[in-house]
Parts: sequence; structure tokens; C-alpha cells
Amino acid sequence: MNGAAGAPRIISWNITLRCPLKCAHCYVDAGEQEAEGVLSTEEAFSVIDQICETGKPVVVLSGGEPLLREDVFAIARYGTELGLRMVMGTSGYLIDREVAVKLRDSGIRAVAISLDSKEPAVHDSFRGIDGVWERAVQAIGHCRDAGITVQINMSVMRSAISEVEDLIGLGTSLGVRDYQLFFPIPTGRARQIEPRSPEEYEELIRQILIRYWSFDLNIRPTCAPQFRRIAEDLGIINPAWGRGCLAGITYCRIFANGDVTPCPYLPLSAGNVRTTSFYEIWNNSPLFAALRDPSRLTGKCGKCGYKTSCGGCRARAYRKEDAPSPLWCDGLAMPETFTGECCGEDPWCPYQPGEVPS
Repeated sequence: MNGAAGAPRIISWNITLRCPLKCAHCYVDAGEQEAEGVLSTEEAFSVIDQICETGKPVVVLSGGEPLLREDVFAIARYGTELGLRMVMGTSGYLIDREVAVKLRDSGIRAVAISLDSKEPAVHDSFRGIDGVWERAVQAIGHCRDAGITVQINMSVMRSAISEVEDLIGLGTSLGVRDYQLFFPIPTGRARQIEPRSPEEYEELIRQILIRYWSFDLNIRPTCAPQFRRIAEDLGIINPAWGRGCLAGITYCRIFANGDVTPCPYLPLSAGNVRTTSFYEIWNNSPLFAALRDPSRLTGKCGKCGYKTSCGGCRARAYRKEDAPSPLWCDGLAMPETFTGECCGEDPWCPYQPGEVPS
């Protein structure tokens, strides 16, 4: 690794910050207002051209709500025609049968739909709008009917394994095999949510891995890189998982205004595609080089035997409890102005290097 850049595998792209929902945890604090300086259609095409210079990654069109951009189908089609695997992350709120067909025809290969609970009232309360759960469930059916692979994204806000089991049970009844379980990081509106303790999440991750390791499902904890350590301790190996924290290594985020950051929750700009090519940013950014070099890790992460498989959450390392309040929206800060240490130890990992696994 040591700072060397391979081709990106996944790029998440906030193509808009507009959103009809009022989710309690939204990392970009999305709403009715569009981001200042959002990339135009032609600029979006140019970004796709630039991405293709680095390889053929999966490109996740995200938001806000990406379907609020009228040109989203044109953007998806352009990327598809250049050989990229174009997918979408959405609440499902705006997907009916017609939209699902348009997504398929534009080349969208998979759609990740947010669904946080088996209980409609719980999901709707969390998402801030009545009827969101029903629309999300309907959207799953519409996408599957259109031949689009569906993944469910669950924000794990509680520490009970039963919540996860109920949601996965609902998803499998709808024909879904792919799940990402997000452990929210306090950015955007998520700063207002009372976090669970690291020990509670550690135990929940362990229970999830034990419960589902033999199932014919793809389940990956996200924003919880210690799951790789826990899985190894349990003897569970899944080559498809990759490293625990992928930020800046095989994954990055493009913000609505063209800034490229290691992940959506680490608000450090490595450059802007309006002034520097994505190829240059991905391959030569000092920020990305630091994140790719395990020897740059400090604190207990730097001493840990799992630093190449886990790596610790770089966003949590940067956003310690005493970190300053984020800037507008998702807290995007330019490198010369940020305070904090993105290569520091992950404060949410209770593991002490040298401990004997229990």
C-alpha cells in the first residue's frame, strides 16, 4: 500500500443536495436548497470522462435525492456508454414503475434503497415524512420488476440485534440479498443523535457476523471497520469485503460542487475536478497518499496488528468529540483550514493492541 494508488473501485457522487425527506441522520443536511456551485450536466459528463482515465469503477449517483436532478438519466446513460457500472443510492421515495423502467433504460445496474426498520412508523419517524416506508418497499418491487438489482441500506441507530434481524427478514421476503449496515458518524444532522457506546456497537457487530456468516446473503457493516478484526477473531473470511476503512484507498466521494473527498464523512477536499483532473487528484493527492500508507497511522491504530485489514475509521479519527463544529452542509473543509488528525486512532474502537481475542 504505502501511498501507492490503484484504480478506484467505488466512487460515491453527491450529484445534488436537494431532498424531499428530513432524515434525522443526514450527513449532508440535505433539504430544499441546492448546493452552491453544483456541477452542470456538461461538467458532470466531463467528470465521467475524467473518472474513466483512472479505470472502470462503480459510480454511485447519490444525493440528497439524485432523482431530483432532471438530467440524472442522461448522466447515468453517459457513464454506462463509457463502460462504467452506474448505480444509485436513493430513499426510493420517487421511484414508481415508470421511473424504475427509466433507470433500467439509462443503464442503472443496481439501486440501493434506504430502509431502516421493519416497522413503518419507526422508519417514517426517522426519515421525517409519513409514507416513506411504504414507498421504499414499493420501490424495491418496482426495481426488481424492471430487472434492477436492489441493495438495502440500513442505518443502525439502535443496539438490538433483533432490529437488524427484522429488517433483513423483511428484505429477504422482498427478494433482496445485498445489505449495507451503516453505523452513522456524527456529521450533518446526525450530530444531534445520541450515539451508542463503542462497546455496544462492537457487540452488535459480533452478533451480526455470528448470526449471518453462513447465510447466502451479502452483508457488510459500513463505517465500522473493526468488523474485519471481529470477523478474523471469529474465523470468518469474506474476500469480497476488502479493507475495513476504504476511504481514499479504493473509494472516494465527489461532492456536488466538484470537491473530491476520501469519503462522505471525512470532509477534507483533496482537490476539485473543475480545476484539477480526477486522475491527478486520485493518483497524486497528498491526502490520499497519507490514507493509503498504514505507517502514517498514529495512536493505537498505528500499533495495531489489524491496521492493514481494518485501518480504523478515518472520519471518526478526524471528528473527535472536541472537533470544531462542521462548516456548511456536510462540513466540507479545505485541507489548509481543517483541524484534527485523519491518521490518528479511531476513538470508537475499544480494542487495545496486544489483547488476546475473547
